[in-house]
Parts: sequence; structure tokens; C-alpha cells
Amino acid sequence: MQSWRRKSVWLALSASWLLLVLLGGFSLLRLALPPRPRPRAPQGWPRWLDADLLQSFSQPGELPEDAAQPPRAPHGGSCNWGSCFDTSKCRGDGLKVFVYPAAGPISETHRKILASIEDSRFHTFSPAGACLLLLLSLDAQTGECSSMPLQWNRGRNHLVLRLHPASCPRTFQLGQAMVAEASPTVDSFRAGFDVALPFLPEAHPLRGGAPGQLRQHSPQRGVALLALEEERGGWRTAGSNSSACPWDGRCEQDPGPGQTQRWEMLPNATFCLISGHRPQAASRFLQALQAGCIPVLLSPRWELPFSEVIDWTKAAIIADERLLLQVLAALQEMSPAQVLALRQQTQFLWDAYFSSVEKVIHTTLEVIQDRIFGTSAHPSLLWNSPPGALLALSTFSTSPQDFPFYHLQQGSRPEGRFSALIWVGASGQPPLKLIQAVAGSQHCAQILVLWSNERPLPSRWTETAVPLTVIDGCRKVSDRFFPYSTIRTDAILSLDARSSLSTSEVDFAFVVWQSFPERMVGFLTSSHFWDEAHGGWGYTAERTNEFSMVLTMAAFYHRYYHTLFTHSLPKALRTLADEAPTCVDVLMNFLVAAVTKLPPIKVPYGKQRQEAAPLVPGGPDTGPKLQAPDPNCINQIAAAFGHMPLRSSRLRLDPVLFKDPVSVQRKKYRSLEKP
Repeated sequence: MQSWRRKSVWLALSASWLLLVLLGGFSLLRLALPPRPRPRAPQGWPRWLDADLLQSFSQPGELPEDAAQPPRAPHGGSCNWGSCFDTSKCRGDGLKVFVYPAAGPISETHRKILASIEDSRFHTFSPAGACLLLLLSLDAQTGECSSMPLQWNRGRNHLVLRLHPASCPRTFQLGQAMVAEASPTVDSFRAGFDVALPFLPEAHPLRGGAPGQLRQHSPQRGVALLALEEERGGWRTAGSNSSACPWDGRCEQDPGPGQTQRWEMLPNATFCLISGHRPQAASRFLQALQAGCIPVLLSPRWELPFSEVIDWTKAAIIADERLLLQVLAALQEMSPAQVLALRQQTQFLWDAYFSSVEKVIHTTLEVIQDRIFGTSAHPSLLWNSPPGALLALSTFSTSPQDFPFYHLQQGSRPEGRFSALIWVGASGQPPLKLIQAVAGSQHCAQILVLWSNERPLPSRWTETAVPLTVIDGCRKVSDRFFPYSTIRTDAILSLDARSSLSTSEVDFAFVVWQSFPERMVGFLTSSHFWDEAHGGWGYTAERTNEFSMVLTMAAFYHRYYHTLFTHSLPKALRTLADEAPTCVDVLMNFLVAAVTKLPPIKVPYGKQRQEAAPLVPGGPDTGPKLQAPDPNCINQIAAAFGHMPLRSSRLRLDPVLFKDPVSVQRKKYRSLEKP
């Protein structure tokens, strides 16, 4: 009997203890779940984890409901874009920026910022004609801090640029001024008015920048490496199948095998766990982005850079630091397709907006210009899809279908007509035979002749079945790539008066271009190479199996590249092309390759004409050989771009049955085989 009573007491105590543990466990789980964020202006921030990754941990109905709280007033009172910025000053020329001269010594990074603004299309030397007045907040390390400028006007239409958080104590009230600050805290950031910048190291390059370092696009099966940020610098790597306590030691499990590795080893890591409350965490964020290591931010206290326009849900994960073990388990459940998409997006964002000081500054100004344009600003697709908003100018269009690189994504196709643009140089004659050949194409919509000759215009031109327009006074070589309003088609056939093409060659080349509207499609090619002897880039027009450029004396491309050439390239590069006309082909190929990161496409060209090809447009007519541009020109352009964007190819597209031993009558482009 006593034994039975003893067992009954133990059963009762065990049941009570189990009930207590279960009730307490549910309470702890509820406490561990993150509360809903406070209502505030939309930021485009990702949630702390995708909902489908946490189905095994909680259900939507189990999340606690928090009462709505009024948003906290940030610094600057109730200042917002509508009340503290006068957009009427931006009418006419759009966003024009005047930079106040520095009152004291400046750092190397500040010099890079000034150079980036002065080389941009936004810069003006006149404060009276400026839409935005920019004040660089100097570092306290230089011994000087910025003082209030004379034209402060309570900060209205001003932008205070801070490269480091609270780099200088405030010597004056910001008032109505916007603040572009590196890694601002969430509490002080004014969404829709301030601009969040990345934390830039002093050695960040001015232009170009190092490419993304992603080497392994998807993790090995069953193993996904983690890179854990360390307090003393560097990263500690470990497998995600091990329980990890990166920083505070609150977990009792064995952290598992791991090793501290140098920064160069980061491309081998799939996820980078970054603490959200450490001052140096913001700089680690850029490191992870460049390495293609998916940033996993644990309760960040700072605003993500350019969160107003960048959709960080496609490249990063924000998690609650209290649920670290659940986060690690959720990362293991991610499919290889999700991992690949996130890693690819990190590489795109790094290259488009963060790889150089110039890109960071231009992105900042582009964000402000989008606010000015309002409904005419970049849609989210242009910001978050290659090549990015910096290379998809809103002054050209805001519709993705108008740009050459979104047709495949939109499921569209460029229109089936082209405009021929014929450049008549100083020693050229009216290209009557060329006009007849081009006008005979079934795809030709119009012909424009750019007359750059001192001789008077001919009184009569050959009659054609398509409209013929002559534009006189185009004296500079760069005028060939001006966005003329008379060009009504997407496709442009760029020609020189001394070019020689047949109608069949034109028709086939245009059909090829319709399948690759973002690329240049040409007949004559050249290639670049690295010259070890001179320590620079070289250029050859010799016919080889490999090429990286097509000559614009006979090439198809999209008309949008005229807009980029005129309004995006630095003025110094356009001047270089005017002073050295043989460099214009190199410059145009550099531009298209920098946008697409793809090589051009070669189509067949008559052998006899290729052996007796005319000179590059603009060069003196002294012989039958192609004149190669000065290697110094190529190196100057590469230095201005900050890297070598050209891509080499060995591909040539020919029509079906071309050179096949069948009847010529069965071939669509019959004249291609004629001498």
C-alpha cells in the first residue's frame, strides 16, 4: 500500500512539473519572438526572416499582437521632403549641385567625393543656379569641423554629407537640411528625407573598384559555411550544421569546428552573421556584400544603405538575435535556388552602387533626383535589376521596355525597324551608293546624314523609298553619338560615308540585333590585349579568332547608348574622342561593355571589302588599311573607367545555309556569298 501511495505522489509531482514546464516554455517562445515593428514610413527593409522559413518554429497566429505606437520624432522635428525642400529651384535643368569649398584640410576620401561630384552631370559652379547645396562634414581627425555657410537659409535645400557617424560634433543646428550619413541609427534617421550611406573605408577606390569576389555560386551539398564576425577583426568560419554562439557565449552547446580566416577567404562562405549593435558592423556589411556572402544581420540598430530604393530582401536577411539557433536552422532549410538568387543579388548591388566612391555619391544624388521627379522617377525594377538605376537614366525613360536590357525580363521584343545614321567626314563624298543599299532594306525606317564637311551641301540627293534627312554643322566626332530627336526607332545603324555594305548584309545584321538588343552587332572587329613590355593596354585591328570591339563605322546598337554617351560619360572623355577621332570606337565599345558586361557580336562581311576596308571614321584617308588608335587613348579611357570593361569573344553568327553547298535560290541572304 505504501509503495502504491509513493508512486501516486511521484506521478502527481511529475505531472505538475511537466505542466509547469510546458506553460513556461510556451511563454518563453512567445517572448523570444520579435514584436511587430513600430509604424513608420516605408523603408523597403526586409523582414527578420522569410515567413516560409520559420513554419516549424511558429505559426502566424501565435505571434503576439503589439499595440500601435506613435512613431518617435527624429532629429530635425517634423521635417520631411514636402515641407523642407523647395523643388521649384530644380525646374528646368533638374538637379544641379553646388559644393561649398572646404574651410580646412580634407582627407583623401573627401577628395574622392569632390572629384566624383565635379565629374558628374549634376555639378555646377554657380550656387545661384544650384538646386542642391552640398556641405561636406569634415572629420574631426583633420582638426577642423564644418562651420555654417553664409547661404545656409536654415538648411533649406542643403545636404550635409557625413562619411562617418558623428564624425564631428555639431557646431550648428541642421534645421531643414538633409543628412547623408554613413550607417545612421534607426532612431535618428528621417525616412524619405535623409539618405543612408554605406560605411566607406579610407582606401575605397575613386572609380571602377574591385569586382565582386564570388567564386562558388552555390554551397556544397549538405554544407553551408558561415562566416562569424569577430570583435578583434577578421572572420571565423564554421559549418551551419554546428551550433554557434558567435559573440556572447549565452549558448551552452559546443560551437563546433571552426577557424579564423583572412578576409580573402570570405568568398568561400555562404552566410555572414553580423551583429547589429556593434560600431564596426556597418563596415563588415560591405565586406560581405563584395564577397557574395549573404549578410545575416542580427537586430541591426542602423539603417541599411539606400534602403529607400534598394530592396534588401533580395540580398540580405534580417533576423532577431534572440533566436540565433532557430536562425541557423532556418538557413539550413534554404534551397540552393534561394541561396543562388541572394548571392547573385549581392554581386549586382556591390558592382552597381558600392564598389567605388563615385558610385556611392552618384547613387546618393540619383536618390534625391528621384524624389524631385516624383512619379517620373525610377521604378523599383530599374533600381534592383541589372544594370541598375545609375545606368538607366530616368531622363530617357522610366519604362523598362524602352531600355535595351530589359526585353528578355519583360517578355518583349524591340520594334522591327531601324534608323541609318551616316557620318560624312571632312574628306568624304555624298555616299549615294551606300544610301541606296541601306534604303533597299525592308527594315529601314529612315536615313539621317550627319554632314561634317566644309564643302557646301549637295543640292540634290538620290531618291529613296524611305525619308532622308540631312543634318548640317556636326563638326565634332562625338556629334555622331548625340541623341537626336529625329531618331524615331530603337535600333540605329551607325555608318561612315566610306563604308560599303550590301542590302542582304544589313538585313541579316538587323535580325541578329533584334535577338540581342543590348549588345553591339558589327561587321569589322578589333581586339585589346595587355602589353607586358609597356605595362599597359594595347589594341590591334588584325583579323584574329578573338575580338572585343566592333567598329562603329558599320554597327547596329540601341539608341539609348547615344543618351548615355552624351549625358553619362565625363566631359573629359568626350573631349578626348574629339581630339583623337580614332578613339571614338574604343570609347563607345567601353561604354556598352561597362553596361552589359558582354562582348559584341560579329556578323559576316564581304571578304574583298574587308581586305580593302576604309579607315576608321575621322582619320585621314591615306591608305586602305585600318588605322589603330593610339594605345595611350585606350589606357586613358581605361583609367577613367577605373577598370577594363571589354569582354573578348570568338563567336560569329551566320545565316542558315550560309556557305553550305546548296542552291543559291534556297538561301534567304543570297548576296552574302557574292564577291
